[in-house]
Amino acid sequence: MATLTQYLRPLDEAHALPLYQQLQRRLREAIENRILGPDDALPPERDLAEELAVSRITVRKAIDGLVEEGLLVRRQGSGTFVSNRVEKNFSKLTSFSEDMRARGRKPRSVWLNRAPGTVTPEESLPLRSSPGTPVYRFNRIRYADEVPMALEYATVLASCLPSIDAVEASLYEALERTGNRPVRALQRLRAVLFTAEQAKLLKAQANDAGLLVERLGFLKDGRAVEFSQSYYRGDIYDFVAELSANS
Repeated sequence: MATLTQYLRPLDEAHALPLYQQLQRRLREAIENRILGPDDALPPERDLAEELAVSRITVRKAIDGLVEEGLLVRRQGSGTFVSNRVEKNFSKLTSFSEDMRARGRKPRSVWLNRAPGTVTPEESLPLRSSPGTPVYRFNRIRYADEVPMALEYATVLASCLPSIDAVEASLYEALERTGNRPVRALQRLRAVLFTAEQAKLLKAQANDAGLLVERLGFLKDGRAVEFSQSYYRGDIYDFVAELSANS
């Protein structure tokens, strides 16, 4: 605990941010910088409060916020732990790499296929492009901390990238460099059962439950730029969305 509490110090009562937000930020950074890893237990709230010279209410409020974000999870009778599952905010347009780094995990990809092509009849309607329009296809396995998390099949208009080799680790980072990163998207989520081939790639079992997310990304001027289908492991991935009632 000494290493963690040393990392969390100092909390400053004179700071513009309330103490609980300072602690929340430092805990989040501890996860991002791998001081705390998946399934690691936090010290009891009483101990954290004593070590940091703050109230238990401050500690509880900081932890509550990170539980709501999905970074921490409370297990009845056991304590508070860094979440081993990944919660993806379904209403936030971020890349896989950004999501994993925000949770202190190391993303990487294994390419299954990366090749130029042309828009198929099935893709022409969502991408609003004529059949035969040049595209780049990026098919890969997405990993976090060496654990296979998802299969991604993305089609991007070739006019939005200088070359197919422009995409290294992150598709969205490559698109951002050319000013063609999507600013909004339509997403559809549905449950699927993995085929034997998909299960093998994801180190799962055939007919295991998965989540298929179809995303259609648009530029600021309304043009469609990206159509992707991503198959996520249902045993370690959750999708969440914040809803509000209309006034």
